[in-house]
Amino acid sequence: MRRAVCPGSYDPATNGHLDIIERSAKLFDEVIVLVGINKNKKGLFTVEERLDMLRETTAGLGNVRVDSWQGLTVDYCRDNDIVAITKGLRSVSDFDYELQMAQMNHELSKVETLLMPNNPAYGFVSSSLVKEVATYGGDIEHLVPPVVFERLTKRLREKDS
Repeated sequence: MRRAVCPGSYDPATNGHLDIIERSAKLFDEVIVLVGINKNKKGLFTVEERLDMLRETTAGLGNVRVDSWQGLTVDYCRDNDIVAITKGLRSVSDFDYELQMAQMNHELSKVETLLMPNNPAYGFVSSSLVKEVATYGGDIEHLVPPVVFERLTKRLREKDS
């Protein structure tokens, strides 16, 4: 079985993330969407909330499952017999960073990294930008999965209360 991991913070997941997950699912027998845990960062959503939203968003993809991990992604790969990491690229700056990360991961573990160019419709979309635009009342409904839109707008209303 050829397995890949699609790591990220997913705070929150966007349609750009979902596009990479769906495309990865066509290439591998199993894809694990891996929510990275960084105790030093305070996210808008808890890790459990992100896992729940991702599970709901990817429910229709039979070969995708969702998990979380604190530590090096390559250690997760080694522990779970995963041969590849899939990542999306939006820009040249993404490429510079991801290439260096891919080379380091290969050096550490021999895990391969597949860098996939984004769908141009999502080239400008990032979790942080989505949160910022939503905070100021901008329309982000077409940029995130429905469950994310619902929970993000609810969370931002709660913060304003």
